[in-house]
Parts: sequence; C-alpha cells; structure tokens
Amino acid sequence: MAGSTAPAFDEQLQCSVCLAVLTCPVTIPCGHNFCKPCIQECWEKTDSGKGCHCPKCRQKFNPRVIMKQNIALSALLEQFAQNDLLEEERKPEEALASLEEDREEEEYEPCDYCFDTKERAVKSCLTCMVSYCEAHLRPHIENSKFQNHRLIDPVRDVEQGMCEIHKNLLELFCQTDQETICVECAAEEHSGHHILSVAKARREKESELQQTKSELECKILAVENSVNKLQANIKSITNSVSEAQVNIVKQFIELTEAVQKAQKDVLEVLESEERAALNQADSIRTHLEQKCSKLRKAQDQMEKLTQNRNTAHFLQEYCKWKKGALDDTLPSVYIGLKDRLSHFLRVVSESSESLVQRLQVTFKEKVTESSLDCVCSPEPKTRSDFLQYATVLMFNPDTAHRYLRLKADSSKITNTSPWQQPYPDHRDRFEEWRQVLCTESLYMGRYYFEVDIKGEGTYVGMTYKSIDRKGSESNSCISGNDFSWCLKWKGKDFSAWHSDVETSLKTGKFNRIGVYLDYPRGTLSFYGIMDAMTHIYTFNARFTEPLYPAFWLSKKENSVSFVVL
Repeated sequence: MAGSTAPAFDEQLQCSVCLAVLTCPVTIPCGHNFCKPCIQECWEKTDSGKGCHCPKCRQKFNPRVIMKQNIALSALLEQFAQNDLLEEERKPEEALASLEEDREEEEYEPCDYCFDTKERAVKSCLTCMVSYCEAHLRPHIENSKFQNHRLIDPVRDVEQGMCEIHKNLLELFCQTDQETICVECAAEEHSGHHILSVAKARREKESELQQTKSELECKILAVENSVNKLQANIKSITNSVSEAQVNIVKQFIELTEAVQKAQKDVLEVLESEERAALNQADSIRTHLEQKCSKLRKAQDQMEKLTQNRNTAHFLQEYCKWKKGALDDTLPSVYIGLKDRLSHFLRVVSESSESLVQRLQVTFKEKVTESSLDCVCSPEPKTRSDFLQYATVLMFNPDTAHRYLRLKADSSKITNTSPWQQPYPDHRDRFEEWRQVLCTESLYMGRYYFEVDIKGEGTYVGMTYKSIDRKGSESNSCISGNDFSWCLKWKGKDFSAWHSDVETSLKTGKFNRIGVYLDYPRGTLSFYGIMDAMTHIYTFNARFTEPLYPAFWLSKKENSVSFVVL
C-alpha cells in the first residue's frame, strides 16, 4: 500500500482509497486510478460473486475486470520522486487541505442539464463533455451503457480542459514549456521537465500578475505625475509667453509712438520751412508791388514832362527827375527750398531704412540666436548624450510601397520585389518609388534613433509630408528634391544626397546607423554605430515644416529595422 505522503495537486496521482501518492498505479475501465494493493483489497472485501464496482464513482463491472498497470502514470510518479516538487508536497494533511481550499475558492460548477434552477454539479463526464448534478448523474451510475464513461470531479468548460491528444484532463502545468498538460503528456513528451499542478501554477502566476500589477500601478503613477508636471509646465509656458507678449507689445507701442513723434517733428520742420519760404515770397511780392507803384508814378511824371511846352522849364524839370530816378534792379524771385527738402527726405529715408533693417534682420537674428542659445546647447558628444534624445518610431503602413513588407509591429521593413503585399489603396502610399515614411513627425526639438540596414542601395533620411507619393520623377524620391536629406549605403561606402546632388563620402562599412536631428539649429547628422560612434555626414538647412523619417529600399531584399534604445 502506498506510504503516508500525498500530493496536493492532482487527483490522478492520489489514490482515493488510501488518500496517498499512488503506488503501482492501475487504471480500471471507468478511468480512475488506484494503488494496485488498495483496489485488490477493496474488491476482495466486497466480493459477492456479482462482480465489483469503482470505489470512487460506484460504476459496476461484471464480471470482475482484469487490472492493468498504468505505465505512463508509473513513469510520472518516478519522475516526481526524483525532484524537489514531490518533497515539497509530501504532507498528506496539508496537501488535501490545500486541494480542498482550492476547490472551495472556485465558484461551483452548475449542472449543464438543469434548466430552471442550476444545481451544483457533482461530476463531469469526459466522454459526454458535460457536467451533471446528483440527480442527472444517476443514469451514468445505474445504466450499464455508461459504464465506460469517465467521470471526474466537476470542472468548468470541460472541452477546454481536455488534452487534445490523450483526451485526459489538463491538470498539470509544464513550467519548462509554459503550457497546461495531462498526466500522459507529462510522462511522454514533457518527461524530465519542471512540472507543477495547475493550482500551484495558478498561484505562482497570480503572484507574478500581482507583482506586475503593482509595477504597472507605479508606472501609471509615474506617467500621471509626468502628465501633471507637463500640464504645469504648459501652463507656465502659456503664462510666460503671455507676459512676454504684453511686454513686447508695450515695447513696440513705445517704438511706434517714437516713430510717430519723429514723423510729427519732421512734418513740423517741413511746415516751418514752408512758412519761412512763403513769408519770404510775401516779402518779395510786397517789394515788387511797391517797386511797380513807384515805376508807374515815374511813368506818369515822364508823361507830364513830355507835355511841358516851355523848353527851359522842361529842362529844369528833366534834370530834377533824372536826379531822382528810381533803382530799376529787381530782387530774385527764386526761393531755394527744393534742396533743403531733398536733404530732409534723404535723412528720413536713411533713418527709416536703418530702422527697418534692424527690425527685420538684426533684431530677428538676435532673437533667433538667443533662442538657439537657450534651447540647443550644449551639443551631445557621447552616445549616452545622444540617447537622451532617443525617440520611438514606427513605419507607417499607409505609406509603404507594395513591394515593401512590414513586420507585424511596424519595426522592420523589407523589399520583397517582385512580390507585392496586399496593401489597400491609400492616398499616402508611394506607388512608383519603393519608399516608406514613419508615422511620427519630428518638429521643434532634438531627436535621435538608430536603424539596422541591409543591402546596397538603402537610403535613410528625412523629408516633408508634402513629398509626392504617386509621381515617377526624381523629385518624388528622397534623394531628388530640395526638401529631403538622406544617406545612401553604396555597398562599400556612403554618399549624401540632397536636391538630386550626390556627395561621395570616404567611410567604412556600418550596418547600424544613428540619426540625430537638431531641428532648431537646422542640422541632420548621421553616425556609424559600432563600439563607438563615427560621424559620417551632417546636413545644414533651415527647416520650415515638420520632418518625417523616410527610407528608400531600392533593391530586392534591402531591409531597415529600428533598434530598441
């Protein structure tokens, strides 16, 4: 008879007569297992010449059946005897208590044959794949037609809990292969593996889930804190910008007022010059009018003199008139204001141009330089510095050419020409050039990512969203327009491409490329990644739109995959 130890994990490894680990296990036709000495002793005590019955399910057998040793179960018991698992569960009292506790914790299984009120199932039939209450189980106990049906303690979803190969209950868990198995599986293809009862495996997995849940809660809390900090930062940014706007508007109002005052002063000077010129003109006009009056008076005197018939008196009067003859010189009527006006206009024009230039050029450059100094320094130097700006990217399946096959998680793309992928039509899809863009756009910041490339003719770069997706001209590929910048692997070395112009580079071979974008500074740099980072090339540009990582796999079996940083 079996010893005093009993496992807590599996009724098939436990004799229901002695409640201990099976010794020399035998299986009777109903499917239950017993120690050979136990079942023999039981049947000898109840032998009445009318056959025998199963001590567990009470199924009758007439005549008495011939017992056969369960070789698979024997092998499994030998395996458990050699590992620590069996030692951990040697105490029968604790084992049975644990088993009962597991069963009590589970919600009871309802009878599948009850309609109105679901009674508790007392057995599940592995042949019928149905659970029965005590009343509906009676045909299985009393009718000989069901004597070959295998009854077990009630389980939920009988079909899902069955081994598809051996049609046994899945009561064990293979820790090595991470799958539920039956007793025969454990003795055969899983022989030598670390085996647990499903109850213990569940407890361990639930413990792992609880730990993972706690870790997730911590991560969620950290993310929420980051979101709160970001929201506070956004509010601070908004307030700071609003305050700066008020001050800047105030400064420009003062500047506008100064310009308006200067305009007023200049206009007043012009008005003063105008008044002076008009006064001068009035003086000249008065003088000329007086001159004209005197000349008319002299003219009248001359007329009277010519009418004098007395010669002596004529001569005397003529001599008097001659001595008092008027000055016939006339003042200049030209007032030289035009030159002064031209001078004023030149001074105002030069001052205005200087001010406009300072506002449009010098002032803007100083603001931009100040922004760059605040946002973009210092420059990263080591790989750990670059990794501070690591960003997660994915290929956009809606842009991929049909010759490009995407990995399920959108982290790798491969040129499969001439075999096309069953992608649906999409307005963003490249139709001529075998290119793909990323889903994410990069704008106003620093970004770094790494890719593994394979195959000559692989291009890695950046472009604007406005790149043509349907055209066959060179400006539709990332090497042939003025809003794309890319690096090409030529098989032996690299070359840089922009606006359909190639710059050959003398570099070694690198299968991994690091890409660093400093958007505010307008730099796009490429690095070869091995034990150390090797600078390959840097583009300098003034970016005006968000950039999208872009890739051109020009030849069959070219591939690009993102590196997890």
